[in-house]
Amino acid sequence: MAVKKSGRKSASKKSMGRKKSASSRKYGKKAQSEVRTEVRHLKKGEHKNRKQAIAIGLSKARKAGAKVPRKKAA
Repeated sequence: MAVKKSGRKSASKKSMGRKKSASSRKYGKKAQSEVRTEVRHLKKGEHKNRKQAIAIGLSKARKAGAKVPRKKAA
């Protein structure tokens, strides 16, 4: 008697251990560095909280023309 194989394929290994390519990242390198700078300022006491520091960093990055997603409508 012959054993019938199932038609299913095993899970693909596309997402396992691979880095995202630069084109699929939401935030560019410049935006990341701006936010990092503002978080340092937060630690020095220039900003009230983490959210404020991130918002200021992203705002500066947008003005500089960095790759940053649009703001969500309020």
